[in-house]
Amino acid sequence: MSQPVDSAVSAVRTYVEQHRAAFLDDLTEWLRIPSVSAQPDHAPDVRRSADWLAAALTATGFPTAEVWPTPGAPAVYAEWPSSNPGAPTVLVYGHHDVQPAAREDGWHSEPFEPVVRDNRMYARGAADDKGQVFFHTLGVRAHLATTGRSAPAVHLKLLIEGEEESGSPHFRTLVERHADRLAADVVIVSDTGMWSEDTPTVCTGMRGLAECEIRLYGPDQDIHSGSFGGAVPNPATAVARLVAALHDEHARVAIPGFYDGVVELTDRERELFAELPFDEREWLRAAFSHATAGEAGYSTLERVWARPTAEVNGIGGGYQGPGSKTIIPSSAMVKLSFRLVAGQDPDHIEKAVRDWVAGRIPDGVRYEIAFSPATRPCLTPLDHPALKSVARAMGRAFGTPVRFTREGGSGPAADLQDVLGVPVLFLGISVPSDGWHAPDEKVELDLLLKGAEASAHLWDDLAEHWQRVP
Repeated sequence: MSQPVDSAVSAVRTYVEQHRAAFLDDLTEWLRIPSVSAQPDHAPDVRRSADWLAAALTATGFPTAEVWPTPGAPAVYAEWPSSNPGAPTVLVYGHHDVQPAAREDGWHSEPFEPVVRDNRMYARGAADDKGQVFFHTLGVRAHLATTGRSAPAVHLKLLIEGEEESGSPHFRTLVERHADRLAADVVIVSDTGMWSEDTPTVCTGMRGLAECEIRLYGPDQDIHSGSFGGAVPNPATAVARLVAALHDEHARVAIPGFYDGVVELTDRERELFAELPFDEREWLRAAFSHATAGEAGYSTLERVWARPTAEVNGIGGGYQGPGSKTIIPSSAMVKLSFRLVAGQDPDHIEKAVRDWVAGRIPDGVRYEIAFSPATRPCLTPLDHPALKSVARAMGRAFGTPVRFTREGGSGPAADLQDVLGVPVLFLGISVPSDGWHAPDEKVELDLLLKGAEASAHLWDDLAEHWQRVP
């Protein structure tokens, strides 16, 4: 028996396909702007990118579209109220800045002159993140055209920052300053991806991040290891012992209090992770590694997505040149990073690490420890009504039920969750082969249009199934 035709799905798909060419022409124009936030020479281009997007959002129909300055690169804010005062408010997050790129890096075409080959658009920012921001413009137009609305079914807001590729140094302050205008019931992040072209997925959370650098000082200068070795403390040895004590024999982080508050995986989440078509050999090739390792009792995906970690990012001290130099070095250092999961508080982690380090420094060694600003983890429960809406919208666009993942990395979306006090969800269509930050970054055009379809379906679904929080 044939399946019933979903007329709304057909209508949205037809609209998106009819407007495909104009949409891609506009995206191409935006991608030509080299909005590289990390390079000061491109500061005018980042501003030009913000101005271009604000104008494009105005042309889309947003009655409010503004460029918000920061001490660094500007962000873009847009707002389109629903005609229903009781509709939920949705804030879409993305970024318009991009990574540096040059032809000599290995690109097969100019990185800021988009080209289409084999139904893929190659350009810096095609997937990360201009393409995934821009599909919302086509999505909201499809939503309006196919429902007969003059305004979205939800109160729709966008915040598109200009410094994500530079670490978002001013983002939290920006969100705090404009918290009233950014107030929402849910945040949708379109700076993410799916498992694969054949396996559409929705991400339910990202890990947080805390980083520190520890410097140890022993003698006031390098000294002769024959004359003084064995009689004074060696800071390089102290660093090595510190690193060796970071994990226990089961690869668990051995810092007391590190796991306080950790939200454990549910049996259902573990089942969902296990359903994904994970090929460990292929994953190892992507990781340029030869064996898996990590906390005992967890699968590779569980370790990457749902467990906290402590990693040594750099270590050094003493003579590093050719041959030997028999010294006791005057100093040594180590850089550590901690990926955090739901329930962990970065302030608590910082205190735990400081206390642990203080208890392991030998007499006669001085030390300094400095933490960078932390990123909080975010996690949306599987039964959250807004997450169900995202999954249904993706399922309608792709014609198949979606599966669920998490993201092992970290991003500024957690600041939105923290400041605004609302859940963060992820709607993205990028796939691993898109090559974020790499030469020949691209986006699959069919998937990009599926993103527009999912966006079109989402606003009605949220308005229908989720009552606004008082």
